[in-house]
Amino acid sequence: MADFVVIVVLAVVIGGAIAYMIKQKKRGARCIGCSMGGCCSGGCNCHKDDK
Repeated sequence: MADFVVIVVLAVVIGGAIAYMIKQKKRGARCIGCSMGGCCSGGCNCHKDDK
């Protein structure tokens, strides 16, 4: 029974993460993991140290 609970919890967490990524992509976020994901288009310098 404990294995079933762990599997359900993992499925919910992974499903929530996937749903969040899909929602953010539909809203136009280019960098989902970026703290400035809403404005990040390469021109707002949130990735200035990435090369």
